[in-house]
Formats: sequence, structure tokens, C-alpha cells
Amino acid sequence: MKALLISPETRSIEEIDISGMDDIKSIIGYDTIESDPVGNHDDYLFFDEECFLRGTEGRFQIDTLIPVSGKGIVVGFDREAAFRDVAMSEQELAGRLKYL
Repeated sequence: MKALLISPETRSIEEIDISGMDDIKSIIGYDTIESDPVGNHDDYLFFDEECFLRGTEGRFQIDTLIPVSGKGIVVGFDREAAFRDVAMSEQELAGRLKYL
């Protein structure tokens, strides 16, 4: 399914294809994954829950969510705990994202 990868070290957003949580863990690089809703279409930001404890490089913030350190992935996630394509576009995400 379609997802958006945020890479704060390169200050980029890239459309990627993932098949589930194992891909998210692999791309982010850790098993301690947390998520927060971002938007009105059941899109969620997935990130390393321990990102600040690890001292990961590069930080970003979406809207008023707490800042995240390291990579993040935005993907659709519904109430039945099933992943789906991300609803927001790269441009919409870029307008709501700031690098710190």
C-alpha cells in the first residue's frame, strides 16, 4: 500500500510502498513503534517510540504533535487495525510539516 516516508536528515518526503508493520519497523530501523493520528482521513504517523532516548539525528513535527526524531511513515490505518493507502498527498503533508 502507498505510504509517505519522512526523512528529516535529508528533509524529504518520498512515496513508498509497504505491506505492513514489518516493513515499517524495517524502514524506521526499530521495533519500538508508536503512532499518532494526522488528519481527518485515518492517516497515522508511525515512528520510533524511543527516538529521543536513542539520540537519533534529524527532527520534524506535523501540526502540533510532539516532535519526532528520525524517520516517520504516514499511512492509512483503519479501526479494524488494517493498513490502507495514505489519503493525504505529499504536498499536503509538506504544508503541515516543519523540520527542527
